[in-house]
Amino acid sequence: MQAAEQRKLLDALIPVCRAAGELILDIYHSDFEVRGKADASPVTEADEKAEAIILSELAKLPCNFPVVAEEACAAGIVPEIGDCFWLVDPLDGTREFVNRNGEFTVNIALIEHGRPILGVVLAPALGELYAGSLADGAFFESVTGREPIHVRTPGEQGLDVLASRSHGDEQALKQLLSGRKIHKLVNAGSSLKLCLIAAGKADIYPRQGRTMEWDIAAGHAVLAAAGGQVQTFDGGPLRYGKPGFENPHFVASGAEPFF
Repeated sequence: MQAAEQRKLLDALIPVCRAAGELILDIYHSDFEVRGKADASPVTEADEKAEAIILSELAKLPCNFPVVAEEACAAGIVPEIGDCFWLVDPLDGTREFVNRNGEFTVNIALIEHGRPILGVVLAPALGELYAGSLADGAFFESVTGREPIHVRTPGEQGLDVLASRSHGDEQALKQLLSGRKIHKLVNAGSSLKLCLIAAGKADIYPRQGRTMEWDIAAGHAVLAAAGGQVQTFDGGPLRYGKPGFENPHFVASGAEPFF
């Protein structure tokens, strides 16, 4: 996809994410119900209604790419995908949403030939938006404006490591980081972890638990646009469009690959 097309699609995605985010915040500040899905993960009306908005708006775009969306897939609605398709997580970090700590996000990414080429991550409760494309780089947007972001090279003090707030495995993480110089370990929720690396605020995010492609595709797109990468444990790049859309273990990193 050419740079001009990427730019146009990215500009179209931002208001879609913001519309979903406004709806999510309305529900966030209400007395909402939490239900369990077949895999025991939580779901709320915010997940479902935000996804409905996103699917409706994506259908209006001139490109006719299939959409793989979390709640639709949970309901058994899985489209045939081609070289290009959307990955949508309308509310990543539902546990953070339920706990009302603000660390939840709206995520939309476009996949081309197995890699994320553009994406938007909105944290509506925090008033923060991260976006990027391989053609134009990445940026951060808040009430104070928009600024470009880039990954950093780890400092002499060691790695700043991000860990999942709700899905951590301390022993597995300790083993993976054995022999590495660590400066600090910070817990964070949702796809914001990849965006923090993209913004040069951390160095790596190892994930050894179960994730789905829609969980991280938008954050991966932002990170890649900012100069970072996501690797599987064999050292190769994490790819998308896998059967079942489930990810292997991975490490997201900034300027220096982990493996």
